[in-house]
Amino acid sequence: MEQETNKEAEKKLPVMTRLENGQKTPTCVLVVGMAGSGKTTLMTQLQQSLEDPEAISSDHGEDVEKEGTTEDESIPRRRGYCLNLDPATLSVPFGASIDIRDTVDYKEVMKQHNLGPNGAIMTSLNLFATKFDQVLKILEGRVEELDYILVDTPGQIEAFTWSASGSIMSGALASAFPTVLVFVVDTARCASSPNTFMSNMLYACSMLYRTRLPLVVAFNKIDVVPHDFLLEWMQDYEAFQEALDEFQASDESSGYYASLTRSLSLVLDEFYRNLHSCGVSAASGDGIYDAKGEKSQFWTAVDAAAKDFETDYLEDIKLRMKEQHTKKAAIARAGIAKLAKDLEDDKNNVTATKDDDKCDQD
Repeated sequence: MEQETNKEAEKKLPVMTRLENGQKTPTCVLVVGMAGSGKTTLMTQLQQSLEDPEAISSDHGEDVEKEGTTEDESIPRRRGYCLNLDPATLSVPFGASIDIRDTVDYKEVMKQHNLGPNGAIMTSLNLFATKFDQVLKILEGRVEELDYILVDTPGQIEAFTWSASGSIMSGALASAFPTVLVFVVDTARCASSPNTFMSNMLYACSMLYRTRLPLVVAFNKIDVVPHDFLLEWMQDYEAFQEALDEFQASDESSGYYASLTRSLSLVLDEFYRNLHSCGVSAASGDGIYDAKGEKSQFWTAVDAAAKDFETDYLEDIKLRMKEQHTKKAAIARAGIAKLAKDLEDDKNNVTATKDDDKCDQD
């Protein structure tokens, strides 16, 4: 009986049903990152790369076709669907099929509720979350047509990742589609300071354990600074310590911060081992567009993370559902036992009252 109840509970999640039946389902990509890391510009390149996988943007923003590529050799176009969840942005450079600004007026929210910029963003997300079931219906109606669902999040990362509405929307997407978190890192800023790199990795780690979703770290702006040194820092603990020593020698004011960074690097060493990472350029398209006959680094990392969703995340959610069911069953049993005890006590009280009344009559 308990096994049947567990199976019924598992079937409530559409993503489980589709994956178990072998049905086609798109991968949802949540693009998050610190303010100024290039999330929205990256979204534009991602959308374009799905429409034309082997085109690559030149420095002037024009598409350059690869020579000598036939239709048989080219990678087929993949179909994407873009969502914008940033209510405060003035313009969206990519084609957003669903835009939060069409539902919630950010400036009006700020005015009516007398809120500041960040408070208005969170309130707008809360209002939009109440209608998110309608968004899911639209997306589920296009399951057979789509390969990827791209979601752009607010520039203030904490407004989405640490709010109730952000958890609701990311959880709802993960319950319907294999969902991957893409954390965008500003490579140029990390090059200037190992402390900045460690701050980004610590935030990425916290998001991984908060959402329990597969994570891809996308090192952006590799057209300005190559990301090879960041990969070395992640793979070689000693290399990062040497870089930290050099930085500390050149900046005497970073003593306490450098000591904290050194300790954190040892803690996060295990975190790096199961992490997907790639280098991209939102400006030039490097690492995003497919080479001849091969997927790009970015889409390869996303597909690998989607596989992790099927093997790790689903197993985790099944265990959590079973734990929740066991907890509910234990609460129900305790309630039944308490009810039985109360009924028995009432019965004894009634019997005692009748005996007292009989004694009084005698």
